[in-house]
Order: sequence, then structure tokens, then C-alpha cells
Amino acid sequence: MTDLLLRAVLLGNLGVCVTAQVPVMLAPPTQVRFDSVDYKNVAHWTPPANSSSLQFYVQWKIYGEPQWLDVSGCQGIQRPHCDLSALTSDPREWYYARVHASSLPSSKSAWALSPRFSPRWDTQISSPVLRLNCTEQGIVVRVKPPRLMVRKMHRSLHYEIYLIDTSGQEEVHEMDCCSKAKKLILKKLKHKEKYCLQAQTIIPLQAKSSARSPVKCVTTL
Repeated sequence: MTDLLLRAVLLGNLGVCVTAQVPVMLAPPTQVRFDSVDYKNVAHWTPPANSSSLQFYVQWKIYGEPQWLDVSGCQGIQRPHCDLSALTSDPREWYYARVHASSLPSSKSAWALSPRFSPRWDTQISSPVLRLNCTEQGIVVRVKPPRLMVRKMHRSLHYEIYLIDTSGQEEVHEMDCCSKAKKLILKKLKHKEKYCLQAQTIIPLQAKSSARSPVKCVTTL
């Protein structure tokens, strides 16, 4: 009888130890996705609830490749985003990212996977920035170029400049992104007249364009 009681106690203690070592599964991050503007490719995710003390681990891979790779600088981070621009710079490839959460010492979540991402097709092109100056010749238009990466990727890049008069009539003018002149002079305009302008980045080979820039208005001399 004493032996049976001793065995029961030992098994009970063993059961308690085993139960204590089982890691608690955390809820995984949600809405893992790439947000990309001008080929700056940043993975974002939504942390699970009550995540103030959680750490996140990010991996990436090329579509079709079997191996997942750690993202250096995005291991054990607390921010809900990770810049993968340098790793996902080849526009011919498609990519995935995945994230899991961890709460030290041993609790962790399942991996959460992003949709497949293409820098070439999924990046958004930012609106150009207009700089205007009025002279006796007319309105001198200068456009701040987009990121260098965009210019490298699309040598046929150009701008459409929208000239809007007080009646709301629009004229559209084209401007080469990388011409030596780097300016457009709009002539034959009415004197002492208010004109408003917007610009849009156009990538013809991909039928891709930015949104129009904010409206800027000037009055001619």
C-alpha cells in the first residue's frame, strides 16, 4: 500500500512538471502586408491584443524558393513594421514576408503570412512636387523628381502638367522627367490672371501613374 501511494505522488509531481513546461500559444499578428511607395517596401502587421510586451520576428523569401530567411534588424523587435526594401529590390521577383510574436521566455505564436508581393506591380508612385515662378515669359514650372530608385526603374518616366484657368478649363502639358532643362515655361497666358496647376507622374510602359499633386496657384505678371 505504501508503494502504491509513493508511486501516485511521484506521478502526480511528474504531471505537474510536464504541464508547467508546455508553452502557451500566443495569438498571431494579423493583416501582414507590404506597403510600398516608390519602391520603399515595408512590411506592416497588426499586433494581437494586449501586445505591449511582445516581440516580433520577421522572415522573408522569394516566391518559389523553399527556404525562409531571417530579416536582419527585425528579430525581437517591438515595432509593428519592418523595412525590406534592400531584400526585395529585384522588380522581376515576387516575395513573401511572415511574422510571429513571442513573449519571453518561451511563449510564441504561429507564423502569419503576407500576400504575394511584386515591387514592379504593387508599388505606388508618389505625386510629384511642383515649384512655380512667374516671369515676363510666363509661368516657369519645375518638378521635384521622385526617388532615385523610381528614375532608375523607369527611364521613360514623364510628367503631365495640368494648367487650370479661372473658368475651370484645363490644358495638359507634358514634361520629361530627366531632361537637362528640368523646367517647362507656359507661355501665351493672360496678364494679371490667376492660374492653378497640378502634376502627375506617368509610367507609360506599365500604364501606371501617381495621383495628382496638390493644387498650386499663381497670378501672372
